[in-house]
Amino acid sequence: MITLQQISLQRGPKFLLTETDLAIFPGQKIGLIGANGCGKSSLFKLLLGQLSADTGSVSLPSDWRLAHMAQEVSDTQRTALEYVLDGDEALRELEAEIEHAGDDGEKLAHLFGAMEQIDAYTAPARAAQLLSGLGFTGNELERPVSAFSGGWRIRLNLARALMCPSDLLLLDEPTNHLDLDATLWLEQWLQRYAGTLLIISHDRDFLDNVVERIVSIESSKLVGYSGNYSAYERQRAERLSQQQAEFTKQQERIAHIEDYIRRFRAKATKAKQAQSRIKQLERMETIAPAHVDSPFSFTFTASEKVSDPLIVLREMTIGYPERQILGGVDINIAPATRIGLLGPNGAGKSSLIKTLAGTLAPLTGERVTGEHFKLGYFAQHQLEALDMNASPALHIQRISPKAREQEIRNFLGSFDFIGDRAFEPINHFSGGEKARLALALIAWQKPNVLLLDEPTNHLDLEMRQALTMALQDFAGAVIVVSHDRHLLRNTVDEWLLVADGTVEEFDGELDDYYRWLLERKTRSNKTDNEPAEIAETKPAQDKKAQRQEAAAKREARKPLANRIKKLESELEKLQKQNTALETELADTSLYDDEHKDRLQELLQKQSDMQRQLDDCEEQWLEAQAELEELED
Repeated sequence: MITLQQISLQRGPKFLLTETDLAIFPGQKIGLIGANGCGKSSLFKLLLGQLSADTGSVSLPSDWRLAHMAQEVSDTQRTALEYVLDGDEALRELEAEIEHAGDDGEKLAHLFGAMEQIDAYTAPARAAQLLSGLGFTGNELERPVSAFSGGWRIRLNLARALMCPSDLLLLDEPTNHLDLDATLWLEQWLQRYAGTLLIISHDRDFLDNVVERIVSIESSKLVGYSGNYSAYERQRAERLSQQQAEFTKQQERIAHIEDYIRRFRAKATKAKQAQSRIKQLERMETIAPAHVDSPFSFTFTASEKVSDPLIVLREMTIGYPERQILGGVDINIAPATRIGLLGPNGAGKSSLIKTLAGTLAPLTGERVTGEHFKLGYFAQHQLEALDMNASPALHIQRISPKAREQEIRNFLGSFDFIGDRAFEPINHFSGGEKARLALALIAWQKPNVLLLDEPTNHLDLEMRQALTMALQDFAGAVIVVSHDRHLLRNTVDEWLLVADGTVEEFDGELDDYYRWLLERKTRSNKTDNEPAEIAETKPAQDKKAQRQEAAAKREARKPLANRIKKLESELEKLQKQNTALETELADTSLYDDEHKDRLQELLQKQSDMQRQLDDCEEQWLEAQAELEELED
């Protein structure tokens, strides 16, 4: 058991923790959350013995083995595989002892026995399996660590921490440099981990699927919540709802999400995805009150002028002179398009985003943009392009020299750059603050297309929630690559799968994508270990029969398409009536005793209206499902 008693921790003039307690029991999996800079990483250093508490005591079992994920990697020439194996210190110590044992048979017998006890002979295979799960290919295992970029070196550090046999595992933002595939793999690995896990993460779905307890740093105290992150949100929402001062904010936040749900229902075009998305949004509505005290309140305002289409890629081949990555790419981005890009690591998602942005020239084909196309592009290199000696305010002044200082102050305040912070050079800003500034610069310019390549890296949970809501409210087109499943589920309407050199529509949800990944891996393993089977061929169908079949499908579609159109019209009509009812119910005078009868009448109407809406929506979903079956 780990105990922290009356711990105070001060860094510079700021107290991160003040006389706070915490008990961690063996085998618990705990998520540590809190705003950037509140002391999460310092608490890890305290547990690792790298920091001393200013007051109080820390107690860990003396025989526990600790493993943690380092944030930096030395520029070593050791191979990736050897570097990860170094994480098992007991293995390396035994190997060194065997090397120096000489011809001492008795000592060697003892050492080889010890090697068997720690399962040393399977270590290279286990290390290779860790690297494979984190996205490294077989031929990369022998590459020197120095040959990898910073993000991939962080993955090596993660693999090294997982390789270390441990009773306590400390992971600080392990998914920051992972794609969705590697994040899903790590999730499964940690679910099987038998030791005590303490993890800092800003990925809510990841926390939901891994931890059983949340410890939140609030007002310099360690506050415990039972259950996963969603349970924490519900508990926090209930607690905040008892505070009258927050009630109005909660109602505004809920109304915002309800409005988005209504708009989504009106435009959703796929029954299966619509059903899943509506459930996600309704769930998001219930947890909105947990975030009413967020320091972020920004929006993405789309430019007033718009073209249709905004971007078109025609018969395009994407890649580099020495290597083609994607071929036969045809994409049409219309206003209000919301696309999530899925695909294995290295399949070409970022290359596709760069081509859409115009920063990567196609090998063949053409990219056409509309007359009023205005781009907002976020990628990691945007952070590197920031002027480290300039302040957030100066970055905006360079874009809009005539903007008033107060206007700039107000705008930056919505991204939590408050007071003097807005006028400080950003060279000492954290990665999260720089990412926030990059997003703020995009929002300031009012684009009508947002291309977002892993926008949540470095962002804390509150900022991710604020970004999700801002994207919901954005009137332009959104194309996003992200390993943050909560953001994806709540902001995109359709998926494109980037895999095997092609880009095609993915008809499913994120759970379906994970199953696709598993099936793909199984097929790949079979291909590697078994002789290829000869595919069964079918005779070409008679062209006349094909035309007859297509005509029959068109005839069958007509009544369904007409029914869907009628239902959509009815849905729009009901939603307008429901909005009018809500407006009338918002009149505070209606709740006076003298208007009690009218209030009851309106509440009954609202209840009847909601039943009609639900019934109409269910019919629409069923009709869409029938139509999709016909088109398959």
